[in-house]
Amino acid sequence: MHRYAEALLAHLAAKGAAPPAAPSFSDIPGYWLPPAVEALVALLSGDDPLDPLSRAAGRDQQQTALFLCLALAVSGQGSRIHASWLGTAFGELSLDRPVSHGQRSLWLAAARGAYGPAGKIFVLRKLDALAVQEHADPEEWVQALVPGEPSVVVPPSLVDFPEMAEIPELARPAVAAARLARLRGRCAEITSARQTERDLTGALDRTSGSQGTTWAGDEPLAVLRSLIGSGGPAGPMASLHSYLLDDLRPGADPRLAAIALHVAAPILRGVAEELEADSSLEPPATITVPLLGHRIQLRPEGPEPSSLAAAEHAVLADGIVPRPRPWAAMVLLVAGVACFIATPFAGSILLAAAGVAMLGLGGWQLWQRRKLVEADALYAAAQVNELRELAEGAVWALHSYAREAETRAKQAAEDATELTRLIRRGPRAA
Repeated sequence: MHRYAEALLAHLAAKGAAPPAAPSFSDIPGYWLPPAVEALVALLSGDDPLDPLSRAAGRDQQQTALFLCLALAVSGQGSRIHASWLGTAFGELSLDRPVSHGQRSLWLAAARGAYGPAGKIFVLRKLDALAVQEHADPEEWVQALVPGEPSVVVPPSLVDFPEMAEIPELARPAVAAARLARLRGRCAEITSARQTERDLTGALDRTSGSQGTTWAGDEPLAVLRSLIGSGGPAGPMASLHSYLLDDLRPGADPRLAAIALHVAAPILRGVAEELEADSSLEPPATITVPLLGHRIQLRPEGPEPSSLAAAEHAVLADGIVPRPRPWAAMVLLVAGVACFIATPFAGSILLAAAGVAMLGLGGWQLWQRRKLVEADALYAAAQVNELRELAEGAVWALHSYAREAETRAKQAAEDATELTRLIRRGPRAA
């Protein structure tokens, strides 16, 4: 019986039909699989499956329903299942328990169109009944949809002053608008993903030999092998929350993403409203910005005088290095003069030469000190001029930012409206 069941699954995955040889195994009392296999072969052959189906369901109704639903899906004949089989096979979902492999395999098959529109609607109703959004962290769902968001968004008006883009009053609207635009783009990507007719029915059509690879190694076929006892140990089960977040991430199957997006729709509507409100925040009338390491208050008419003066004073204080008195030069000068005075009495030319050398060295040191003081003054003046220019430029940048605010608010309103429209459409049933 196991050998025939393995051959049956191989034929279903490759050709969508039962093996040519009829099952020759005997029934095993109390075991649901033999009559379930007989019922499946009868269904595929167009015969009446009622008798073996009744015996299998009497022994294990859920396992029988799960086996038939998945086997017909793999064979490309999922439309032949009875309406009640899906409910029996699927059981009940719960936020507190992991999703079983059987439930996930039926979820995958339905999302890929194995059971037609009714299968997708069945899964959607199961998910809707759990009210996932009431137990969700919106930030976690947004991160799943648009991972890797930049922490700072520099709008065009602040390109020359990127440090201003980190100021919370200016950063919040820009970051909110950028996040809203990314969410809209991701939702558009999910809802507009159109497969060709062949892609949509790839798991259903077994007219070509390449179809076997569609389900190879996939969960529905793996669950079937486990049901007949030929599969390996079952892998770990994940929570409903984990599956939905994984289905939303970029690179996921768009058909699974469409179902997960339907679940996330109430969460995203609330997020979109908050982001639109943040994107429309009016820029502040006055703001304190860091320029050259000094905080200056900026107003629409220009830098605030007292804060600018304090910053200039700090620049001057930092730029002019306090220098000690030139004691060494003064000692050399005094010693040189003393040598000149003593020369007539000592009558030594060497003493006069030493005096000249000391006077020259002391004068050179004084000249060097004066040059350093002048360089400090020039540097401090240049820093003050640069600070003033930066302050004026920052004021003009704030004016440009204020002009951008209106455009940003309009774009955010458009993005929020479009995002709401996209998630309202829901997953495509056809």
